[in-house]
Amino acid sequence: MKQIRERSQDVVFAGLARNEDLTVEQVEKFKIYADLLREWNEKVNLTAITNYAGIAKQHFQDSIALRKFVDLSKANSIADIGPGAGFPSIPLKILFPHLKVYLMEVNLKKQKFLNFLINRLSLENIEIIDFDWRTFLRKTDFEIDYFVTKAALHELELIRMFKPSCAYKDSKLIYWASIDWVCYPKAGKYVLDKKIYKLGRKERQLIFMGLPK
Repeated sequence: MKQIRERSQDVVFAGLARNEDLTVEQVEKFKIYADLLREWNEKVNLTAITNYAGIAKQHFQDSIALRKFVDLSKANSIADIGPGAGFPSIPLKILFPHLKVYLMEVNLKKQKFLNFLINRLSLENIEIIDFDWRTFLRKTDFEIDYFVTKAALHELELIRMFKPSCAYKDSKLIYWASIDWVCYPKAGKYVLDKKIYKLGRKERQLIFMGLPK
């Protein structure tokens, strides 16, 4: 049974490497990530997706879809709002190790997983911030190019960053959404662009938000 499971993992990650043009080192990190996610999920509620194929597609590929539309090699930093088990920021960090990454996570069990994962993957220049969103906006002033989130908060909460008094009003926010996502009118003026991409047969979209020009 173990041999069957291992072959399944090899097939899944060979496909991931081929489809996403990953290096051997990147693939190894994603394999370790998937194994740790499955192992920790037995004691900490991290994800409902526990098979290798689902993890590779719905967590890893979905997270790194951003690089189709943004050249992160030219960015310096990202902040992940409510990463949970590390999505989308840690898959992006694996591909772009130069990035300074801030993980905004208040759940202690998820913090523990993230700390273990960061150490196991030998990731550097990554910091866990145990502030909620409003506290983060009020008490920090990091230099952040992009805020990213896979729908951890409602967009009406997220647009607080664009208030004139906020240190992050000139940063960009990227929001992972389903294809049928509809923006609330109050937040609509901050939507700068939408990019549709395919995840298998399913379409999803990235919502780019910022101050209107």
